[in-house]
Amino acid sequence: MLGTPDLEDFLTLANRDPVANVFALYRARTTSLEPRWLGGEMWGRFDNGRLIAACHVGANLVPIGCDVDDARAFAERALTRSRTCTTIVGPHEPVRAFWNAVAGTWGRPRDTRWMQPHLVIAEEPQIAGDPLVRRTDRNDLSLVYPACVAMYSEEVGVSPEAGGTSDLYRARVTQLMTRGWSFARFEGGKLIFKAEVACATAEVAQIQGVWVPPERRGEGLAVRGMASVVRLVRKEIAPTVSLYVNEWNQPARRAYRRVGFKETQRFSTIMF
Repeated sequence: MLGTPDLEDFLTLANRDPVANVFALYRARTTSLEPRWLGGEMWGRFDNGRLIAACHVGANLVPIGCDVDDARAFAERALTRSRTCTTIVGPHEPVRAFWNAVAGTWGRPRDTRWMQPHLVIAEEPQIAGDPLVRRTDRNDLSLVYPACVAMYSEEVGVSPEAGGTSDLYRARVTQLMTRGWSFARFEGGKLIFKAEVACATAEVAQIQGVWVPPERRGEGLAVRGMASVVRLVRKEIAPTVSLYVNEWNQPARRAYRRVGFKETQRFSTIMF
């Protein structure tokens, strides 16, 4: 298990691919790899005293800098304890190798998404943005929170309020708004587009939660909205913007392509 003394070595490892590893870099820099702040553990694999791979083990299990052999080694360790994660997510090959090693013990997942395009933009969007997209604040919570619940429920297949967790989820939404990481457009007292920054470093920001109400889809709101979000994020948070999208979601993929996002690799997500 890694800790604060391993922070610099971990950052060196993760910075080999700072875009794909933005979640891990963000978590490491905000917690210094202290387990009580991580809300889990960071495992490291060493070769002759050199850190060669890592794995974030919390609510999200995320391989970092792993090849197939590293992923299998982390899976062997994971099998010595009960599953604590609700999601396995990361580059396709290590996630697949990890899952193949634990599947017989961890049981059937609720959903698997094997080939999600990982998209990146590091330049100005190719189209004009929506001038009415702006950062949200606490005064917008009554409109933003229900939209976040609806997006999460549609995307993940379960409500974030299930099991009495609405207070925790509301706190998370409020936290993103307080940080200036929540963006939306409102019309007639209704939210008609939203997106958030999930995590960020000085170099990269990862977008999540892109959503338009079903009755307003097909109007180009997501395309113009994302163009504005990319401009705001690149100007004020990080110069490179990333996200990953479900392979089957062709309307979203077309929208991101019009904005100027380009596919760099494939991610996989396994949900329990």
